[in-house]
Amino acid sequence: MEMTSRALPLLVILGPTAAGKSALGIRLAERLGGEILVCDSTQVYRGFDIGTGKVPEAERHAIPHHLIDLAEPTEIFHAGEYRRHAETALADLARRHRLPILTVGTGLYLRALLEGLCEAPERSDQLRHRLRRRAETAGPAHLHRLLDRLDPDAARRIGERDVPKMIRALEVRLLSGRPLSALQRAGRRGLEGYRPVKIGLAPPRARLYERIDRRVEAMLAAGWVEEVRGLMASGLGADAKPFLFIGYAELGEYLNGGIDLQEAAERIRRATRRYAKRQITWFRRETDVCWLEGFGDDPETAEAAYAIARERR
Repeated sequence: MEMTSRALPLLVILGPTAAGKSALGIRLAERLGGEILVCDSTQVYRGFDIGTGKVPEAERHAIPHHLIDLAEPTEIFHAGEYRRHAETALADLARRHRLPILTVGTGLYLRALLEGLCEAPERSDQLRHRLRRRAETAGPAHLHRLLDRLDPDAARRIGERDVPKMIRALEVRLLSGRPLSALQRAGRRGLEGYRPVKIGLAPPRARLYERIDRRVEAMLAAGWVEEVRGLMASGLGADAKPFLFIGYAELGEYLNGGIDLQEAAERIRRATRRYAKRQITWFRRETDVCWLEGFGDDPETAEAAYAIARERR
C-alpha cells in the first residue's frame, strides 16, 4: 500500500459481531464529517436485512451507508467484486471531502481492499450456469469431488455445501488453467493513496456472548421470521447463498417444520458465538490496530476512539 504524506485517512473499525461497530461508526461519522462503508459479506445481498445486521434507515442518523444491497440473492458475489465497489465509493467520498469509515465484520473483504487479491479471470456466466446445473442434478458433493480432482487445496478449504465458492474455484481453475491457491500466492495490488487508521473493539468475552444472545432475541422480535418467510415465498431456492448465513438456515428449517422456534433460536445463538470467536481470531492477526476493551456504543469507548481518530488523521 502506498504511504505518502498526501495519503488520505481511512478509518477502519473492526471487531466481532455485536461489539457495536455500527454504532461507533455512526457516532464518529457525525463528529468527523464521515460516511460509512460497510465491509460485510452478508450485507451485500438485497432482502436479507434483519439477520445480517443492516442498520435500519431510522437508526443511521442521516449518515449515508455504502456497500450494502449490491447483489441479488441468486448472484455470486466475491471479495474481488467488493473491492471494485469499495474503490468506486472511496473515490466518490474523496471528491466530496468526506472521511470514509469502514465498519468491518468480514476480514477477507478488508484484506481484499487493503492488500489486494490475485489476478483471477473474469467471471463466465456460461460456465457458471453449467456448473450450477451440475450441482442441481448431481448434488453439491459431486461438484466438491470435481474440485478435489482439479484443485485439492481449494477443496480442503471449501465446505461441501458451499456451492457458490466451489463454482468460483472451479471457474478460476478451468479458465486460467491454474489452481486458485496458486493465483492467490501471486502478486497483489494494494490500496493506494490511503492511510488506514485501525480501531479494534475487544469487549470482555462473557459480556459479548450475553449481548449476542440479547441481539438474537431482538432480531426475532423485529420480524426476522417474517422476513425469512417472505424470502422463501418469493421463490428463492434453498441453494441461494444467503440461505447459508447464520439464522437464515435455522429459521428456514423451522418454517419447513424441521425444528421448533426455540431450538432454532438456540442454534442461532450458538452459531453466532462460534462466529464471533472466529472473527476475534482473524482480527487479532491484523497489524497496527488500536484495541479498545469495550463496546462501540459505550460513551467512554466512543470518546477513546474519537481521540485516536483525531490524533491519527
